[in-house]
Amino acid sequence: MGRKRKGASDSQFYYKWLDKALCDLQCARILHTYGGDMYNIAFHCQQGIEKALKGYLLFRTGRHFDGHNLTYLCRQAIHLDAAFNEYLDESAALNDLYIETRYPTDLPFEIDELEIRRYLEMAEIMFAAIRKELYAAGRPHQISE
Repeated sequence: MGRKRKGASDSQFYYKWLDKALCDLQCARILHTYGGDMYNIAFHCQQGIEKALKGYLLFRTGRHFDGHNLTYLCRQAIHLDAAFNEYLDESAALNDLYIETRYPTDLPFEIDELEIRRYLEMAEIMFAAIRKELYAAGRPHQISE
């Protein structure tokens, strides 16, 4: 069962996780296109990957995986499909940005254009691969427990 929040819980519909992941990736792309804040772009990439991985894991296992650790989520996906090894290093790099991109820090923390482009590309590639596999399988939209 997913996390409970004020009368609601995480969706049992894997495609809703993909919809939310797509929204995050669209936000990242729009921010990047119009010169938005690099930290917000990185955060939306992290969120898109997190939600896509959670949708994939829900689809494949029928259960939710809590937390925001992309390295953990990617390793869980690797157990199901070795192709996710390709994303482990990038997921680990973005994993470190979950906190640092959202809160001010006194330590220098820089993200450059090359890193942002790499994060965007990796996030879009991973999302496309996950979406293709989930919708190609033709499974029901809701995973029952």
